[in-house]
Amino acid sequence: MQLDPRASAAGARLIAHEVLVSTNAEALALVAQGQRGPLWVTATRQTGGRGRRGRTWVSEGGNLFASLLLTDAAPPEHWPELAFVAALAIHDAVAEAAPTLRPQLFIKWPNDLLLAGKKFSGILIEGEGGESGAVVVGIGVNCVSHPDGTGYPATDLAAAGADVTAEALFSILSAKMLGRLAQWNAGEHFSTIRADWLARAAGRGEMIRVRLDEQDLIGRFEDVDETGRLVLSLPDGARKAIAAGDVVELLGPGIGSGIGSGQLGGEH
Repeated sequence: MQLDPRASAAGARLIAHEVLVSTNAEALALVAQGQRGPLWVTATRQTGGRGRRGRTWVSEGGNLFASLLLTDAAPPEHWPELAFVAALAIHDAVAEAAPTLRPQLFIKWPNDLLLAGKKFSGILIEGEGGESGAVVVGIGVNCVSHPDGTGYPATDLAAAGADVTAEALFSILSAKMLGRLAQWNAGEHFSTIRADWLARAAGRGEMIRVRLDEQDLIGRFEDVDETGRLVLSLPDGARKAIAAGDVVELLGPGIGSGIGSGQLGGEH
């Protein structure tokens, strides 16, 4: 793995490993050793990759597993916004690496990227807390393989006909992340990130199914508000802002049938 020269010039560093349990866990461990960001941690393979809500992220060789450690990136209340920042950076990187795929690329709330309607990338944000002000942005991209039997259909770049290595994609991503972080500006310009994210959002204006802890909700995806909450218009006319959940099914203009299992994954 190598950083793009623009990322190196901006002060980003890279520690590349062959095998790690988890790039996010390694990045958080480095905080305890006094490391400061921006620092990328990558692995060719993970033995214990994890996603949101304790899910497992299958980590086969040839795919991209990377975590970006940031220190003093923003006040902790803005850290969840980094999922939107990272999603845009991944979208930017894939669109540059494989331009023919651009029309098929969309972002699914809150932290997944879709290619032709199937998930190929996810993001996991973890904060260290305390005085360090450290937050880690974990990114996984299926470049050459994807798991079978997932609740939400999965794919990879190679399956879509794109010959993009993890190494090549990471180099581009390291520069694109730099640009999106500058745009975000520690949360001061989340409104511009939000606007760019919505322009790439899967299912906006259509019916979707959202899985919460104890129930599923079906409604029309109206918006993402200024704090990143998903805004649904429910069948009874009420509007509901959702802070935490999973979009498990895109139902289209009308209500379909069937429920996705919610095994969406995330990273590291």
